[in-house]
Amino acid sequence: MNTAITGLLAACVAYAAQAAPADEQLDAFFNEYLEASFRQQPLAATRLGDHRFDHLLEDLSASSRDAWLAHARQTLLELPKRVEYAALSRPAQVDFEILQHDLASTIWLAENMHPFEQDPRIYGGYISDSLFTLLTQSTLPKETNLANCLARMEQIPRVVAAARANLKHPPRTLLETAIRQNQGSIAFYEKELFELAGMTPRMPALHTAAQKVAACLKDYQRFLEELLPEATGDWRLGRERFARKLELELDAGVTADQVLADAQAEFERVDRELYVVARQLWSRHFPRRALPPDDTAGRHATVREVLARVGQEHGSADGLVRDVRKAVVQVKRFIQAADILRLPDPDRCQIIEMPEFQRGNSTAYMNSPPPLDPNARGYYAVSPPPRDWDAARVRSYLEEYNSHMLHILTIHEAYPGHYVQLEYANRQPSRIRRVLQSGAYIEGWAVYTEQTMLDQGYGQGDLALRLTQLKFYLRAVANAILDHRMHCAGMTDEEALAFLMEGAYQSEGEARLKIIRSKQSSCQLSTYFVGRMAMYRLRQQVEREMGERFDLGRYHEAVLAPGPVPVKYLPELVRRELGLAAEKTPAR
Repeated sequence: MNTAITGLLAACVAYAAQAAPADEQLDAFFNEYLEASFRQQPLAATRLGDHRFDHLLEDLSASSRDAWLAHARQTLLELPKRVEYAALSRPAQVDFEILQHDLASTIWLAENMHPFEQDPRIYGGYISDSLFTLLTQSTLPKETNLANCLARMEQIPRVVAAARANLKHPPRTLLETAIRQNQGSIAFYEKELFELAGMTPRMPALHTAAQKVAACLKDYQRFLEELLPEATGDWRLGRERFARKLELELDAGVTADQVLADAQAEFERVDRELYVVARQLWSRHFPRRALPPDDTAGRHATVREVLARVGQEHGSADGLVRDVRKAVVQVKRFIQAADILRLPDPDRCQIIEMPEFQRGNSTAYMNSPPPLDPNARGYYAVSPPPRDWDAARVRSYLEEYNSHMLHILTIHEAYPGHYVQLEYANRQPSRIRRVLQSGAYIEGWAVYTEQTMLDQGYGQGDLALRLTQLKFYLRAVANAILDHRMHCAGMTDEEALAFLMEGAYQSEGEARLKIIRSKQSSCQLSTYFVGRMAMYRLRQQVEREMGERFDLGRYHEAVLAPGPVPVKYLPELVRRELGLAAEKTPAR
């Protein structure tokens, strides 16, 4: 029996020991909710690892989506009637609160954000991800997955028809990204689908079906392009909506104004630390030049010039994925040697080149094994520079994602970041915690591990690596500031570009992509900073509290053991895992 299964069984036994009779009522209630939700939204089921509905796609009509909303409202109403909160064990009370909050958040987002009318990118998930996920992650037999792909391909014209009917004056920035991604979807059905399918007797049927889908998507492409003159929607949320959305999506017990104030203070601190490291590297790169004056302008010049030299240490565009694979080997070896934590066994993480239709505004992402099919493989997707970029833009991209940055990116996305964290999450016996995951927890853990790995000796004190890690962390802090200012303070693209390039030392290409992302994913950019600060502060508190008894590897496992819960619960839950006195989280 492998260690992952052993760990899950042990967790289930411990969880059952704490359970109260009412806990079973909560489990049954949540399972009923999921069952009805999956029948309404089959792709959601596939993404979570339930493959009973892999042959179906959602009805995206307005009336169907009204039924989704009604289901969420009714579930929220029934929850306290069907499950007595006071009778639950404490772990189940946390689950109850997570479910209650998620339902309230789902309702608010549907009523206030209108994604199916405003965000054309959302349809790309049904058009391409619905097949890609089956072919890369499903544990069902290959021919079953291909049969389900064929069934879904027949339904894509219905998805496109819904997009045509639903989309009304989307923000231009969202539409432009959807247009680029749809071009990638066309390429997927003309080429990549068959590479993923491999040798199969279904190939003739796949070719026939794919030709029809590609023709449909080319027609859809014309529709999207013709929609550009009507793309007048406002991407800015405004102060009130932003504050409420941030409160709901992060569920971290902090307000939007608190996040901004903390981020501004942290930005100044990290900027000072960057200068300390850059000053030590100056003579290595500029042996005949005097260090610039120690004033604001001189300190910024020192950091900027040293970062530029460090950025020259990079590989080639076609070797990016290969270089990441090499970094993975080094990172994993260090984690084991330094006992940062126990790595998942077996390791189901693949490193792949990001498909064209998924490329947009990020360089890498981690798609871990889904919570309801934990034996599936995960993949760490890396995006080389797009093929249509000129030489100057490619060079800038490679300087930003240089040899040092690839190690920091790998720590964040895979080991011991997202991949490891989500493998641990899949061992969590609570289905609510596995399914309703906190973005602030997930991103916060990944950012926390970047500094921790270097603090424990990864890179053997390489100052260039430390400088790169600090720059990457400064980006996370800047994300939160940018997020707030773009949506609440009317920050212009020009002001944002100056802030990111001059203040946060980002390349122009990276800065422009981040500006686009800030318009397209409100509040998500704040999760990195908010989650990391919660993780870091808790680590300091527990380490000071435990003194010589503190064991870093076991502490990290205690942080991962509760699953990706809202970070406001971590002080209570981690102390419980470590056998320390813990006060109940003030949440209700």
